[in-house]
Amino acid sequence: MTSWQHDKTDLLATEKRWVDKAQAGDRLAFEKLYRGHCDRIFGLCWRMCGGDNALAEDMVQEAFVRAWNKLHLFKGESKFGTWLHRLAVNVVLSDRRIRVKRVQREQEFSEDIERVQVGDRDVFAGLRKDLEAAISGLPERARTVLVLYDIEGYKHDEIAKMTGMAVGSSKAQLHRARKLVREVLKDSENI
Repeated sequence: MTSWQHDKTDLLATEKRWVDKAQAGDRLAFEKLYRGHCDRIFGLCWRMCGGDNALAEDMVQEAFVRAWNKLHLFKGESKFGTWLHRLAVNVVLSDRRIRVKRVQREQEFSEDIERVQVGDRDVFAGLRKDLEAAISGLPERARTVLVLYDIEGYKHDEIAKMTGMAVGSSKAQLHRARKLVREVLKDSENI
């Protein structure tokens, strides 16, 4: 076993102890879990929220509140980070459904217009800044599929289950998202 593998095994064992303590009600252990995962969960939420920092922060907070409340459901069949990641995706998707319903009640949309959510500001420099801006500007469904598939590594059948769309729709949205991102990046090179 290499030192890296040994270190990873130690980290997993430490995390399991924190999970066990947190499941027993130890808030300090849960705080350690929070500190160990908050940056990754924020990155996920930030991308899924189109670069909206305030909304992403709200989603991170909601994800960890739900994690605390549902910690007794974590059985250790996967890594805690994997379980938390999936919970955060569900929090963002649930919030999105609620926001869409609220907006639909407030005003009628024509069927050919998709809501696009763009962040207040870009937080990365250079090419990464352009890429994040391109992703942020995608229509919501295309952005969701792109983030879940290309960045987070979910498969189309998993995305379909999480979002309620057909597998074929997930594939079509991914194709559409990649095409739109390429076009935006190509245009930014020409400026």
